[in-house]
Amino acid sequence: MADVEQRFVELVEPDGSLRWRLDAGFLTSGFECIWGRGCQGIHDEPRPELMDGCCSVGVVLADEEEAMNITALAATISPDLFQFADERDGEGLLQAQGPRWATRVVDGACVFLNRPGFPGGPGCALHLAATSAGEEPRDWKPRTCNRVPVRVEERPLDDGSTEITVRPWRREDWGPGWESVAWWCTQAPEAFGAPTPLHRRIEAELLDLMGPELLADFREQVGDIEP
Repeated sequence: MADVEQRFVELVEPDGSLRWRLDAGFLTSGFECIWGRGCQGIHDEPRPELMDGCCSVGVVLADEEEAMNITALAATISPDLFQFADERDGEGLLQAQGPRWATRVVDGACVFLNRPGFPGGPGCALHLAATSAGEEPRDWKPRTCNRVPVRVEERPLDDGSTEITVRPWRREDWGPGWESVAWWCTQAPEAFGAPTPLHRRIEAELLDLMGPELLADFREQVGDIEP
């Protein structure tokens, strides 16, 4: 397990409605996604050669609106960048998962994952298409994909406010069967080699989540206020 001390910074919205707990140990660490550079996937044994990262399962979409947006964006992607583009006219790209929608799993991974050897390049077809269009991948991809490995948890408090905890996504967060996951990035020392703190590299996602004033307050508390 990576030796990163868990220590929380607590912040409160001006109106008191939201109370934030941010794991400063993780957010100031050198964690980085090492997909394609040593990521071993979330299988019961290390499988770095598959280059499927955490995409060996379908991603659950936030709501009906996100499902519609993902479907609409997928319709615009050239088959040159989307290995499983034919699924748009076949069994489809999404499947029902409880009350929500999730991306389908095709041949052992998310339908949007181009496999190693695909001429258009391996990796997320939504990510590749956004980059090709000169747009931000986070504007194309499901919200969950943008936040992993950062987990956001909400719980109501007795005073009527809501507590939001921001922490690393851990093995056990995958639910039943998590014990069989042989490798997980936030608990792997090799994924903590970035020269800049994580909160700087996921600034756009944190701004969307908590806004500029609270992010500035967090940086002041952890002693990182340089632009």
